[in-house]
Amino acid sequence: MNQQSRGRHLIAADRAFATGGGLLARLFGGGFHRILDRIDAGLLEGGIDATLPDGSHRILGGRAPGPMPVVRLHSWRALVRLISSGSVGWYKSWALGEWSSPDPVPLFDLFMRNGESLGEVARAKGIWRGVNRAAHLLRRNSKSRARANIAFHYDLGNDFYRAWLDPGMTYSSALFEAWEESLQVAQERKIRALLDRLHLKPGQHLLEIGCGWGSLAEIAARDYGVHVTGLTLSAEQKAYADERLRAAGVSEQVSIKLIDYRDVVGEFDAVASVEMVEAVGQDYWPSYLQTIARVLKPGGRAALQLISIKEELFDAYAASADFIQTYVFPGGMLISEPRFQAMAELAGFSWRDRRGFGLHYAETLKRWRERYDAAVKEGRLPPGFDPRFHDLWRYYLMYCQGGFRGGGIEVAQVTLVRT
Repeated sequence: MNQQSRGRHLIAADRAFATGGGLLARLFGGGFHRILDRIDAGLLEGGIDATLPDGSHRILGGRAPGPMPVVRLHSWRALVRLISSGSVGWYKSWALGEWSSPDPVPLFDLFMRNGESLGEVARAKGIWRGVNRAAHLLRRNSKSRARANIAFHYDLGNDFYRAWLDPGMTYSSALFEAWEESLQVAQERKIRALLDRLHLKPGQHLLEIGCGWGSLAEIAARDYGVHVTGLTLSAEQKAYADERLRAAGVSEQVSIKLIDYRDVVGEFDAVASVEMVEAVGQDYWPSYLQTIARVLKPGGRAALQLISIKEELFDAYAASADFIQTYVFPGGMLISEPRFQAMAELAGFSWRDRRGFGLHYAETLKRWRERYDAAVKEGRLPPGFDPRFHDLWRYYLMYCQGGFRGGGIEVAQVTLVRT
């Protein structure tokens, strides 16, 4: 990896795939207050304290309690990008300095909280929706494409993630008992909560689909006494996991394999998978569930941690590609939990003991951003990442934090029992 250009493939994603609505912004300069009127009408909770490009001030919404972010529009183009290319255009506009806020998190919370009532106002439309959607489909997680999609995000480098994740290198929502406890403690609680769903016995064989840097595999082998096969498509993750498991003295119990989940063979007593199904994409939900059903022993259990978007928002969300899919997780898609549950039941599973904890993810993302900012300030990130990348990464963490705070996105653990 070129140390002078790390992460630039994320920054350049819009040049290859996404439209920010810039052409439309240049062609059509009128009607901006009508756009603001439409946003105002769609804000049923909370509002926006807005300063406009001409220096005037306007409150949008504000008719019911909710977030009240402060936003400064420096250019009318920001609105045109928003209504033409949705969250992709809104990020592009922020990166270009066309709008700013002292704290964007409440704004993302507000947009999510009012997602249904805002309707199409802040979503990609027309040709821009088609372009974004077509680009996303080109990067869907077929077996030939999945490895490249994983490398796009995770092969930014173990040294990059180590600088701001918790010491256990767990890149998924923590589960807090108290908000003041450490991130590492909350992450280990999450892992144990998931493993406890499996009723594991020493000597059994656990399959982990999407093993990350090996935090769950280490705890399962060391504290539950099981054998673990972990799957990843990231060469960076496998190298890190292999080394940590050797250092922990459990390498004889754990095998990390660099293979696609669809290619796994064998029979397992249990399956664990943490925030993996969102990475496979809607077209591959059936194959993901069929793989679990195929490898589980009769009566076996699978424990999943998954991220979903509200059912009422899913169809509009799925019709295009949003900021996350364009810049951060190519090929990914949040699930519709009712639809995924129905597929799981068709695959022969009973759906049990669901527990949602979306606000815990908001707190996790807040901690990650604080740790990331500290790493940048203290010079602990590896060389090669420029300020534009840092801005993109902060925006990603703030965008997700606001989504969970607004309640339109949820994280949950669920147990699937093979019937």
